[in-house]
Amino acid sequence: MQPIRRFEGSDGFTLVEILVVVAVIGVLAAAAVPGLLRARQSGNEAAAIAAVRAITSAETAYASTCGGGGFAQSNADLAKSPPGAQPFVSPDLAVADVTAKSGYTVVVSDNAAAGNADVIAAAETCNASAAPSRTMYHVAADPVTRGQTGTRSFGSDQRGTVYFRYTAAVQNPIPATLTDYVQ
Repeated sequence: MQPIRRFEGSDGFTLVEILVVVAVIGVLAAAAVPGLLRARQSGNEAAAIAAVRAITSAETAYASTCGGGGFAQSNADLAKSPPGAQPFVSPDLAVADVTAKSGYTVVVSDNAAAGNADVIAAAETCNASAAPSRTMYHVAADPVTRGQTGTRSFGSDQRGTVYFRYTAAVQNPIPATLTDYVQ
């Protein structure tokens, strides 16, 4: 058995030095985490705005193609294909009312405004929608967990402007007094 040999002049790190390095790394990581969370929220909000804009474009295409000038009333109706064409929304937006997309639920619904009316019956739409096409629609994108997946709620309607609110969902119908909109 050979004796253990020590290397002369070989200095290693002491336990105290290693603990100091670990502490510094911990402080740097703690300072970076809030920034990463804010970046994630910003990314989720950008995706929600894009989803609302995509729904608005899909509604315009639906109105000119299948709805006789009227709008679809659900994500599912926008996901149905007209004969020989593609659906009006992508598969992820088709189920965004049930399965969150980038931390947000995106829901297309009937606009609750008093002047909303049927344009054509559901059976007369070119994609066999479940609901009749109507003169108005409402789309809302709300964070799954406010303050974590996003801080703002977004909404739009047949006017095409994307509005937002910090404390609650964008109302249906969108009030004329709401002046916070995405540019």
